[in-house]
Amino acid sequence: MKYQRLGARVALYAAVALFVVVTLAPLYWLLVMSVSTPVALTRIPLQWWPDSWDFSRYTKLISDAGGPVAERFLAALRNSLVVSVASTVIAMVAAIPAAYSFSRYPGRQGVLYGAVAVYMLPSVAFVLPLYLILSGLGMLNNVLSLVLVYCTILLPFTTWMLKNNFDQVPHDIEQAAHIDGAGVLGVIWRITLPLALPALGATALFAFLLAWDEFFYALIYTNDIRAKTLPVTIADFAAGRATDYGLISAVGVLAALPPMLIGLLLQRTLVSGLTAGGTKG
Repeated sequence: MKYQRLGARVALYAAVALFVVVTLAPLYWLLVMSVSTPVALTRIPLQWWPDSWDFSRYTKLISDAGGPVAERFLAALRNSLVVSVASTVIAMVAAIPAAYSFSRYPGRQGVLYGAVAVYMLPSVAFVLPLYLILSGLGMLNNVLSLVLVYCTILLPFTTWMLKNNFDQVPHDIEQAAHIDGAGVLGVIWRITLPLALPALGATALFAFLLAWDEFFYALIYTNDIRAKTLPVTIADFAAGRATDYGLISAVGVLAALPPMLIGLLLQRTLVSGLTAGGTKG
């Protein structure tokens, strides 16, 4: 029995160690590539610890000395922040009353399932219709058009997530508030949302990440720095004849910072929100 427990504990630690290595190794190698010299990046075998640390690529990306490279990166960073934040806020504002309606008023599940079914369809199915609409409205290569397109992705997802979490809020508390004279909006604002606050944080975080990492629509609907986002700009940096892999890695590191910071700030909210939503479908 003692040896069985020891074996189980060793297997558990081995699994955790494997998980940590598989998860962190790509990030570590990205960091190493971003500060290694071009000569070090071409050596065989690979150098997992650089002989010298070169931070010139980061300076090139965020300072005026970078010229066109810095201009493209900073414009893409601004566009990604605007598009991700705006589409997340709009999706959350629209999803809260929609999710509450689906949760509290039976008979509307067909609409919800229809919206989720649309969300499940591949992005390529909507490329041409959306392109024709945006072209007709003169909104191609526009940040606003990306916000609208991303809302079509985020709204079904956020509505589904919030609906499952609103189901966990006790109805008795809301009924007591109704008896005291509160209206529907008052109940949502004063009762439901505070009780579902962890779910709101987790849903907003995932929505932001979806918008931040989206590549396909941004590639099709944008063509210069006025609207290109970070994923498309990273692809542009990789498409040149003389590709600087260290520079691409530095862009990747800087692009990963905003989601990582938001994830760390909302870590406790994320865990509790996912746990609450997973107890009932």
